[in-house]
Amino acid sequence: MADNKTDEPKEKNFFEKLSDRFFHDDAPETQKELLDDLHIAHDRKLLTDDGMHMIEGVMRVNSLRAEDLMVPRTQMIVIDISENSQDWIKQVIAAGHSRFPVIDGDKDNVLGILLAKDLLRLFINPEYEIRQHLRQAVFVPESKPADVLLKEFRLKRNHMALVVDEFGSVSGLITIEDVLEEIVGEIDDEYDVVNDASDIVAIGGSRWRVKASTHINEFNRVFGTHFSDDRFESVGGLVSDELEHVPQVGESVVLQGFRFVVTKALARQVKMLTVEKLEPEQTEQQPAKA
Repeated sequence: MADNKTDEPKEKNFFEKLSDRFFHDDAPETQKELLDDLHIAHDRKLLTDDGMHMIEGVMRVNSLRAEDLMVPRTQMIVIDISENSQDWIKQVIAAGHSRFPVIDGDKDNVLGILLAKDLLRLFINPEYEIRQHLRQAVFVPESKPADVLLKEFRLKRNHMALVVDEFGSVSGLITIEDVLEEIVGEIDDEYDVVNDASDIVAIGGSRWRVKASTHINEFNRVFGTHFSDDRFESVGGLVSDELEHVPQVGESVVLQGFRFVVTKALARQVKMLTVEKLEPEQTEQQPAKA
């Protein structure tokens, strides 16, 4: 006698369900719905932490503009051609960057881009005319979408652009690294003193390099502090909240026996800090806001 038992339908695996979502009527229609699906994949270990972070970074970059990622005008390190050439060399060595805008007296008067390696010629020939070897400067509006800018950086093999406002004045500087860091996270290279992937890195004495994105709870665990995460989640948020504005490079604040110094920042975001443990006689306590 034949077995009339009906076969049970086989349950679809995650990839089949995801395919159904993308290619049928119930495909995600908003960025949030898409992220929800991807977070399910991440929770089921089908996406790594790094993979999920990069996907979120790509989607975040799509909503950003050049002005969101640029180094502000006040923090731009430039070479002023009207100054002594020996001062240029000292400045390039101190900054440790590979490219510098060259100006003539004013940051709105940009002559071009100098590669640090070109300064080596001055050691051989003191009469070397630097103007003849400047690269052409690229200018982009503040409103330039970050994803479009990244594509242009790649296609035209540019690494740096000057950001200008609606009146044509230079308002900042942006590099390909600034855009990529929004996707892949902090890139440690020639711009960074210590090459380490950790959020908190000892750099000698009672000093540490701390990424601004470090969670408050992680900072408390490492340093035995008691900062609240009710108002902010990151160390960068803590410092910005205390100063009541987005800090610029060089600004500092003392909290719970530690001095926080901003060492890297974009127009609207702190990126890196140096944290120093102070002796009791060195500090005037400035408690964080409740």
